[in-house]
Amino acid sequence: MRNLLKAVAVVLLFSNSCFAENNLLAYVSLDEATKQIIEGTYNKVLGAQTEVIDGKEVHIIKVLTPDGRIQYYKIDAETGQLVS
Repeated sequence: MRNLLKAVAVVLLFSNSCFAENNLLAYVSLDEATKQIIEGTYNKVLGAQTEVIDGKEVHIIKVLTPDGRIQYYKIDAETGQLVS
C-alpha cells in the first residue's frame, strides 16, 4: 500500500511539472517581444516595459522608426500577438 501511495505521489509531482513547463513555453518574455518587433527592420528600440492592461500582461515597446517617428507596439505576453 505504501509503495502505491509513493507511486501516485511521484506521478502527481511529474504531472504538475509538465503543466508548469507548458505554461512557461506559452509566455513571451519582454526580450522576446522586443526581438520580434525589431527583427528584419531598422527600428531602434528606445524603451520596453510590461504593464497589466484589462487584467492581461502586455509588453509595450517604444521604437524609433527609420524615418524618425516614435512608434509604440503592444504585444500580448501570453500569445505574442500584436494588440491593437
